[in-house]
Amino acid sequence: MAEDALAVSGARLELDGLRVRFGGVTALDDVSLSASPGEIVGIIGPNGAGKTTLFNCISGTIRQDEGTIRLDGKPVDALPPYRRARIGLTRTFQNLALLDGLSVLDNVRLAAEQAARRSAASARTDAARLLDAFGLSAIAGGRVRGLPMGTRRKVELARAIAGRPRLLLLDEPTAGLSDIEAADVVAVIRRQHEALGFTTLLVEHQMPVVMSLSDRVVALDFGRTIAEGTPAEIRRHPAVLSAYLGSAA
Repeated sequence: MAEDALAVSGARLELDGLRVRFGGVTALDDVSLSASPGEIVGIIGPNGAGKTTLFNCISGTIRQDEGTIRLDGKPVDALPPYRRARIGLTRTFQNLALLDGLSVLDNVRLAAEQAARRSAASARTDAARLLDAFGLSAIAGGRVRGLPMGTRRKVELARAIAGRPRLLLLDEPTAGLSDIEAADVVAVIRRQHEALGFTTLLVEHQMPVVMSLSDRVVALDFGRTIAEGTPAEIRRHPAVLSAYLGSAA
């Protein structure tokens, strides 16, 4: 596949002082972080730490109560999700959001058309290239319904990348997969990231996945940032060991 046909310049993400409250609960409490163009930043933390809320803020499905989100220095806080997608901000979901009644090819083609506003012919070409890169060409005409979970994960990744993301939010891409399936998906993510150049934020509970993919890791707990550093630094950070990884990490 001519992967460079889908290559983009990775975006710079800057989050400054994000706060989100749900009634009396503060889900995010003064969270600030950045991701440089082409960087992979892992986000870890126990359940309830604020990871999903953070992704929902960045993608625009909820609005923060305080703080600013900037993409390449420009605030995107007022943009609805579809406008953020059109400037290159896309995401995957832990609970897969596929169109089960459509073919694998049409799932990816429609994502290309809608997110990047390309013609049907151009979107179909890009979709076919991605399916080839993901090893899905042989099942392009088959319906998504009934496919194994690992294959469905790859279809969703292809859908997200079809929009030519400059910033890709990956929400637990190996959830529910066997070790073999997870290793396959991780290899696809690494290959596509290196080939296409987008910036990535990764939420993932599987520590080997986070540590192998991430350039930098940010740890959250109770909506606050408790640590930030390289994977090696995070592995031995006392606050992370206490809150999340456990003494055996």
